[in-house]
Amino acid sequence: MIKSVFRSSIVQSTLATLIAGYMDLVARTTKWDVEGEEFMREAWEGEDGFIVACWHSRIAMMPAIPRKLQKNWKRGDQKPAVIVSLSRDGEFVARAAQKLGMIPIRGSAANKKKTKDKGGIAALRQANTLLSEGVCVCVTPDGPRGPREHASLGAVRIAQRANANIIVCGIAAAPAKRLKSWDMFLMPRPFARGKIIFCPPIAVTRDDDAEMLRQELETRLRDATDRAEREVGLALVPRPKEDVSTGQVKAATS
Repeated sequence: MIKSVFRSSIVQSTLATLIAGYMDLVARTTKWDVEGEEFMREAWEGEDGFIVACWHSRIAMMPAIPRKLQKNWKRGDQKPAVIVSLSRDGEFVARAAQKLGMIPIRGSAANKKKTKDKGGIAALRQANTLLSEGVCVCVTPDGPRGPREHASLGAVRIAQRANANIIVCGIAAAPAKRLKSWDMFLMPRPFARGKIIFCPPIAVTRDDDAEMLRQELETRLRDATDRAEREVGLALVPRPKEDVSTGQVKAATS
């Protein structure tokens, strides 16, 4: 019964409107300090498509990037794209993204189940097409189901397929509430203090070692996110740890 209610078009539309309204309010009212804007601006004003990567827990703050920055840049009216999962939750997130002027790409390059693979392949193809047209594609390397702040190869696969550079974005705002979800989703209050850190682009080609690129992406994104959190006064939360002997990720203990 509950599942069928959430699948209702009316409910999905209502949730999308509420989510988009909250995200827009946070983007507009937060006092943002931006570091490394030149890296993002150069990529945005160039002709080549590129990827922006941030952790899944920062989705609520993603609209701050176009709201704060791109309106002052060349091609400022260009819509960024964002990869959204095929789950029920992903449906109203995709609708919210559309309301915020973004292009939703449904699927995930990280999915492994057969029923999801088709969506992953479709997402790769659509992302590749948009990147070839010079569009910025936003990805969450630890989405859609984690482990938290452990990068999968999904973003790297997309980048290599299109020979697209990756710009890491560490973003945080406070005061904020951390939800008890797998990603410890961060929900800033309106009129918060925010920090956005863009790192120099990670150059990507099809011939590069994918695992090396994944590790570089993960390291840069962790460092940038930690620094952003420190600058706004958020307490850092331990990440799940990987058992070197098994390759399995263990839950963090505080």
